[in-house]
Amino acid sequence: MDSATSLPFTLSPNASPVPAQQRAQILASPGFGRVFTDNMVVIRYQEGRGWHDARVQPFAPLTLNPACAVLHYAQEIFEGMKAYRTAEGGITLFRPYANAARFRKSAERLAMPEVPDEVFVEAVRQLVRVDHEWVPGKPDESLYIRPFMIASETFLGVKPASEYLFMVIASPVGAYFGEEAVSVWVSDFCRAAPGGTGEAKCGGNYAASLLAQQEAKGHGCAQVLFLDAVERRWIEEMGGMNVFFVFDDGSIATPPLTGTILRGITRDSLLTLARAEGLSVREAPYAIDQLYADAASGRLREVFACGTAAVVSPIGRFRGPKGDAVIGEGRGIGPVTGKLRSALIAIQRGTAPDPHGWVEKVI
Repeated sequence: MDSATSLPFTLSPNASPVPAQQRAQILASPGFGRVFTDNMVVIRYQEGRGWHDARVQPFAPLTLNPACAVLHYAQEIFEGMKAYRTAEGGITLFRPYANAARFRKSAERLAMPEVPDEVFVEAVRQLVRVDHEWVPGKPDESLYIRPFMIASETFLGVKPASEYLFMVIASPVGAYFGEEAVSVWVSDFCRAAPGGTGEAKCGGNYAASLLAQQEAKGHGCAQVLFLDAVERRWIEEMGGMNVFFVFDDGSIATPPLTGTILRGITRDSLLTLARAEGLSVREAPYAIDQLYADAASGRLREVFACGTAAVVSPIGRFRGPKGDAVIGEGRGIGPVTGKLRSALIAIQRGTAPDPHGWVEKVI
């Protein structure tokens, strides 16, 4: 077996899992990211030895040395993905190899060892299989899966660590947002700059967005929109989601991937679905002043955010120092947004054909 591309897994699942009745009560109203399954995956890395000791073991707290590198220099990356229960009772993953590829790119940017795609995906499969009873089956519910890697070396020098932990945990979740349109605050803070880590899915990017998110909440908004760091003019992305614009001619636009925003897998999937529907799609810069003008004139008909957690969420209003910009009627979900959302969810849940080969059956 080639240790560079695959690893044997030792299965030592939790001997005292949550009782079925208690699990059923949790799944009746799972919330989001508060409750976790019985098990987790842990794989270790050591310089000179590579990835080794892959285990499925009981979900439990970690024991870390106070001098652990991740606590001081923030060498940490993560992914977000979901497992879905189909109408037939099976369980599927959506584009897991796309998550694996993005995880490798994040690792490269943070000077961390790359996890081979097959190791990454097999780790997710192993956890989903052992904790399959935690996958809820109601519409808009799923098992949210969080693969992540941290620098675990005990060392206070500023350098890439020589030891790492790759882990996978999972949480049953409900809808992040509903179909009702949300309000978004246009922030003066910057999320990322050219040459920075904006394209990497690392905790530091999200930490940098929290003050802006707190500010948004203070203005009655559910999310925050960031502009570019150079001209403070061009729309980039939300606090944790990509953003799309639908115009009166039926065309769709989204900011381009320039290295400062995340390569969203949901974003890429929606672009593919929109093109398959024959819609005119462009990845092009869009200025915040133009958004306000287009909202006022009626040229801008719909706006939506997208990501693994939220899937597709309509935006009804932008608020900021320049005032409010109302999109359409400011509430509900628009026809184009709704059509794309439904098409994506249908593929994810196995109720529509999957011509792109995105869905992998696990059970």
